[in-house]
Amino acid sequence: MKIVSREEILNCVGQELETTDWFTVTQEQINQFADCTLDQQFIHVDPEKAKQTPFGSTIAHGFLSLSMLSHFAETFSLAVEGVYMGVNYGFDKVRFISPVKVDSRIRCHAKVIAVVEKKPGQFMITTDVEVEIEGGEKPALKAEWIGMQMVA
Repeated sequence: MKIVSREEILNCVGQELETTDWFTVTQEQINQFADCTLDQQFIHVDPEKAKQTPFGSTIAHGFLSLSMLSHFAETFSLAVEGVYMGVNYGFDKVRFISPVKVDSRIRCHAKVIAVVEKKPGQFMITTDVEVEIEGGEKPALKAEWIGMQMVA
């Protein structure tokens, strides 16, 4: 995470952010996500049945891949100096492009596409994010992620 001043954050539009490290998506993680979300579809949790599909193995839930952005943001995020709270404001244009097969490695690329000071000390930052699958032709997902930072 990079700390920037109030003045700097307003000039960060168009800035490519640090690419994250690779993260391996395991069957255990997929199973835990399935338990948490009550989404037990066989394509996620039954390796034997999933082998019979065009994917040839289990795949991560799209929402699991999306939720990994919280982990990846620890690397690529910009924080305004003096921030005391940041909240997830939502997403625009979320698209799940390619499935993440079990034991695949993923990482995130991000770029700041908008910064708005909604009120004094309240910054809305929109980031274009792409989750890459190692060796994949297409990304797992693309989205515009909006966060709000409150600065003292």
